[in-house]
Amino acid sequence: MTTNSDIELSGPFKATDSGGQAHDVKAIRIFDEGYGIIDVYVDFAKPLAGANKDPALLRQIVERLRSLGYKGPDFGLGDPGLQEARLIVLEAPEEFATFAKSRGWKNLAEDFDE
Repeated sequence: MTTNSDIELSGPFKATDSGGQAHDVKAIRIFDEGYGIIDVYVDFAKPLAGANKDPALLRQIVERLRSLGYKGPDFGLGDPGLQEARLIVLEAPEEFATFAKSRGWKNLAEDFDE
């Protein structure tokens, strides 16, 4: 589900899990503003059936972001309560903020740095 406050980082692509199962990714997105840590939302066309923790699948998502200009370390899974059947939420490392800003993300914490 996307909203007017989303920034789409990637459109549709295919990612394969370690078992060889292909998954259709609909989009990778972030909210347009936040405080420091950025959650990255990966929407899938169909339920993942347990593949949301698959290291090969997660690696392909990060590689997609790298192909779009992200430079930095891999991501970790976000809060377990945010994960859904057709959604993986990743917690981006600090280095991701530079890439996110280049896509229009605003760090609200900077408003308090004065």
